[in-house]
Order: sequence, then structure tokens, then C-alpha cells
Amino acid sequence: MKAPAFAYARPRSRDEVFELLARYGDDARLLAGGQSLLASLGMRLSAPAVLIDINGVTDLAGIRVEGDAVRIGALARHREVERSPVVARHLPLVARAMPHVAHAAIRNRGTFGGSLCNADPAAEWPACAVALDATLVLAGRAGERRVKAREFFRGLYETALEPGEILVAGEFRRIAAGERAAFGELARRHGDYAIVGLAAQARVTEGRIAAASLAFFGVGATPVLAAGAAAALTERPCTPDAIAAAQDALASDLEPFDDVHHSAATKLHLARVLLGRLVGELIGK
Repeated sequence: MKAPAFAYARPRSRDEVFELLARYGDDARLLAGGQSLLASLGMRLSAPAVLIDINGVTDLAGIRVEGDAVRIGALARHREVERSPVVARHLPLVARAMPHVAHAAIRNRGTFGGSLCNADPAAEWPACAVALDATLVLAGRAGERRVKAREFFRGLYETALEPGEILVAGEFRRIAAGERAAFGELARRHGDYAIVGLAAQARVTEGRIAAASLAFFGVGATPVLAAGAAAALTERPCTPDAIAAAQDALASDLEPFDDVHHSAATKLHLARVLLGRLVGELIGK
């Protein structure tokens, strides 16, 4: 099927973007990598009056260290993040997640900001942002504001972006000494959206987890922090019994839903499997 007719604009500054968004309102769609948008246009699931191509707004791109944080611009391509020495050194959780994002052709064009704003509950980027407690920089005509990733995802494909706003960048705290990262997902085929995934980072001292952030994806309308499982692992030896207790806690932490391929019970079982695997990685076993 062919896309419906639409106008096309390529602004060169944020102000031009804000002007176009104000003029067209809900009839506008932003075009960054286009990996989700173009498919929805082709299937006529989206019929905007205008596509606003923001690839010419150069201050939305780039990856750099700013103090204790790594700032990733909304237009950073997945492949750029995947190959970044800054990300590899300071954000190992993100570095581990990137090869799981779709396929190489999609990673060449898809963007960090596009994935976050699409807010697919089975996508890797939202889970990483939640696990790392990232801060997202949003901007509109009134100026910039900062929103925690844990507050940005509101529901299925729903975010905290207000009308007329765009995502500018994400700010991620650099990994500290003693912290370790682990990432895993289970999918029908490599490159498919995850059935269940887990982005995990923890502070480990003498083989014990002192603090952990466990963000599951594919098991709810947004990424889900497994607070009960993290508490079950904290400040105790990571014995098989401790890991089993953390796995049992997932029954309260997660409320997966049935879909056309897998039952909620299957997803909960797979979440338990992933947690057991990744705890072993975190403590070096």
C-alpha cells in the first residue's frame, strides 16, 4: 500500500520546528530515522498533513561527555551509539543492548530519540533509560525542561511529551567504580522485538549486590522496575536460594499480558529465566 499524500518540510533550527508544530498541530509528524513512521505511513495507520524532517537540526545530534553524564542527542543513530567509544567506556549497559536493536539496516537509520518517543514497550532503549535513571531533555517554544525517564513513559506508545515539544537529548550517569551491567532478551528471532527482556545494572561488593536496578521490558505497557526482585538480592550472598527468592518476587513485580504469541504465564517464566542468567553475569559467575 502507498502512503497518503502529505507535505514535506525540512527545518534547519529548533525554532523552525516549533513554528511548524504550532502551525500544523496534530496533523504533523516528526521524521528522524523513519523506521517506524514510514512503515505506518505505508500501511495507512498514519496520515499526517506534513512530515517535518528534523535531520537538518544539527544540535540534536552527537554523543559527548558532560561532567558525570553522557549526553546522547536525539538524532544519534543506533549504529553511532553502538560504535561509540564513549558509550562503550561509560555506558556499558547501553553498549550491550545495542546489538539487540532490530537489524543492522535499521540501526543505520533509526535514532535514539525516535525509539524513545515511539515508546514501544518491547524496545531496548526505553528499558535502558529506565534502568539507568536517565534524564530526558525536552524542548518547546517555552524553553527546555528535564523529565526522568521513569516518568517519561506513561503508557502504551504514550509519553510525557506535550504538544509542540520535541526530545532534544538524553543524559545518562556514567557507570561508577564497582558497578556492573548486564543485558539480555528472548526473542523469536534475533532482531525481532523481545518477548521479554531485562536491562540490569548493579553495584557489586565482594560478590554481593549492594544495589540493583532491574528494568524488564515486553511485560507491560512501559518498562517495569522489578523492585521486589532487586530487594531480594540486596546485601546478601547471591546463593541459589537468594536468586530463587528474587525470581519468586517477580510474580508481584510484573503483570505481563497475553498476546497473540505468548501467554502471560510464559512471559513470567521467561522473565524468571532471564533474571537468573543476568544475576550470574552481574556477580561474575
